[in-house]
Amino acid sequence: MKIGIEAQRIFRKNKHGMDYVVLQEILQLQQMDHDNEYFVFVKPGPDRCVSDSANVHVVEIDTPSYPLWEQYALPCAAKKAHVDLLHCTSNTAPIFCDIPLVLTLHDIIFLEPRDKQNRSLYQNMGWLYRRLVVPRILSKCRRIITVSHFELNNIVNRLHIPRQRMAMIYNGYNEWFHPVNDDRDIALKYMSQKGFLFFLGNTDPKKNTERTLVAYAKYLQRSEIKRPLLMADLDRNYLDDIISRNHIEHIREKIHMPGYIPNSDLPFIYNSAFAFLYTSLRESFGIPLLEAMACGTPVVTSNTSSMPEIAGDKAILVSPEHADEIANALIRLETDEAFYQQQREWGLQRAQLFSWRKTAEQLLQLYQEVYGERK
Repeated sequence: MKIGIEAQRIFRKNKHGMDYVVLQEILQLQQMDHDNEYFVFVKPGPDRCVSDSANVHVVEIDTPSYPLWEQYALPCAAKKAHVDLLHCTSNTAPIFCDIPLVLTLHDIIFLEPRDKQNRSLYQNMGWLYRRLVVPRILSKCRRIITVSHFELNNIVNRLHIPRQRMAMIYNGYNEWFHPVNDDRDIALKYMSQKGFLFFLGNTDPKKNTERTLVAYAKYLQRSEIKRPLLMADLDRNYLDDIISRNHIEHIREKIHMPGYIPNSDLPFIYNSAFAFLYTSLRESFGIPLLEAMACGTPVVTSNTSSMPEIAGDKAILVSPEHADEIANALIRLETDEAFYQQQREWGLQRAQLFSWRKTAEQLLQLYQEVYGERK
C-alpha cells in the first residue's frame, strides 16, 4: 500500500492534542511497518519531528491558510504521490478528493451548543470551518475513526452514520510518562517547590476553567496546607475576569502561570505535583489524564463524556459543574493517606491498558481493510 497521512501541524513548535496523536501514530508506524509506504503531508515548521526513512516520505506543502492547504494543496499532493488511501487526522478533510478517505473525527463538539462567551478568534474560526466542512465529507469517507466508545455512540446517534463505517481506536501516551526523579530540577523552572496542584486550563469553555478556579478557592478556604496551583497556557486577562466575576481575589497569589509547557517537561511536572485536575465538561478522550496516571499522580476528573471510560471505575470522578465536589476530592486526597496511595496505584495500573503501539497496530489493520475494499 501507499498510504497518505495528513499531519499539517506537527512541525509547529507549540503542539496540541491532535498534533501529538498523529505524530505518535506516524512514529510507531515508521518503526513497525516495513511492508507499506507512507507519505506524510505537513506544513513547514521549526520542529522537524519526523524524518524521511525507507518507508516514510515527508512531503512539505507551503500554503498560507489552513483551508487552502487542506482543500486544494493536500489532494493535489496526495494525487501526485499516487497514494492508495488518504488518512485525514484532525476532524476535517478535502471536500473534492477522488482518493479513498479515512477520517479521524476526534469529536463533534462543533455541532453542540456554542458558548457565546468564547472570545478566541482562532477557536471560533475553527468551529465555523468544521461546521461547514464535516457534513460535506462524511459520506465520502470509507472509514471514520474516533477515540472512545462515548464519542463513537455520540457520532452514530447524532449523525446517523452506519456503525460498519465507524471504528474506535483509543489514543495512547508517550513512554516517557512514568514515575521519575527530577534530578535536573526541571519542575523548579515552573514552581519553587513540589507538592502543588496542576491544571491544564485554557479559554475553551469545555475545559471548565472558571468552575475549577472556584473549586480551588473553596479548597484554599478549607485546607491547612493551601497548595499553590500551576496552570499552563492561560491568558492573564481571562484569569482576571474569572477572579473578579466570582470575587475570589484570595487565589491570585497562589496561582502560577508560566505559559506554554513543552511536552518534554510535563513528566517532571506531573511527578512533582500532588494531584492533577482534569475537570473538563467534555472530552472525547483525554491524553493528559493518562499521562498523569502513568506518572503515579492522583487525578481528579469528571464523571461526564469519555473521562469515566478512560480513567476507570476506581478513579476520582466528580461532577464538573459542582465546585464543592472538586474541592471535596482535593481535601480527601490531602487528609486521607491511604486513599491517596490507592489512587496512585490505580492510575499506574490503569495506564498500562493504553499505548501508542496498540493504537498504531489497530490503525494499520484498518488501512488494510480499507485497501481491500477499494474496488
